Amino acid sequence: MNAWLFEQTRAFFLALRFLTTLPTPASGLPDARTQGLSLLWYPTVGLVLGVLLTMVCLALPVPFYLQAVVAAVVWVVLTGGLHLDGLADCADAWVGGMGDRERTLRLLKDPLCGSMGVSALVAVIALKTAALVAVLQLGQLAWLWAVPLLARISLLLLFLTTPYVREGGLGEVLARHFPRAWAQRVLLAAAFALLVLLPLDVWLAFVLTALAVFLLVRRAAITRLGGFTGDIAGAQVELAEAALLLVLACRSVA
Repeated sequence: MNAWLFEQTRAFFLALRFLTTLPTPASGLPDARTQGLSLLWYPTVGLVLGVLLTMVCLALPVPFYLQAVVAAVVWVVLTGGLHLDGLADCADAWVGGMGDRERTLRLLKDPLCGSMGVSALVAVIALKTAALVAVLQLGQLAWLWAVPLLARISLLLLFLTTPYVREGGLGEVLARHFPRAWAQRVLLAAAFALLVLLPLDVWLAFVLTALAVFLLVRRAAITRLGGFTGDIAGAQVELAEAALLLVLACRSVA
């Protein structure tokens, strides 16, 4: 039992270290099994982010629009821009790749950010910030914690259903060694927990939106590359968060 708990704790902190800039205990180089297990903790890391963002908004004694801007900035800082980098790379590669698989893969590895990448970053950050303004203005902050959580739940679904195509990429070890049976259980448990904790209309809207984004991203990745890469996974997180915030903003208006 102690060994299992230690292993899961290491996996959680590995996930926290990879997905956020939050301080974590120092540890040695993780083995492949621990890296695979860390994927199961991605939804928990999303929950941590959601709770922290909610606390930031509640703690700021400023108008709601400033709360939204600060929350959006903190969001980027807490994630280290990890998923935004994937979004920018995908935008550049999808346009510059011109439908060619190998060209697209080469551009995904290019560290430089082109005009399409910058445009995608500006558009998504602006969209998320504006949606946060609506969410805060009309009192829907109570459900903000679920947005980063669901976006990272969708990563489990991506790894479960889609081949990883980048040899030597950051996600290759995860794709090979994460426990699929446990990932399925985590998805079911998360769906049930959210059903209990969220109003039914919010749960339905969130689940359908997250699934729609997942299916669109997966189809684009399969069609162009035959699978996904780490950048595509990052883009999916950002697009899912933006879409979920829009849904919450629409509920606020309604």
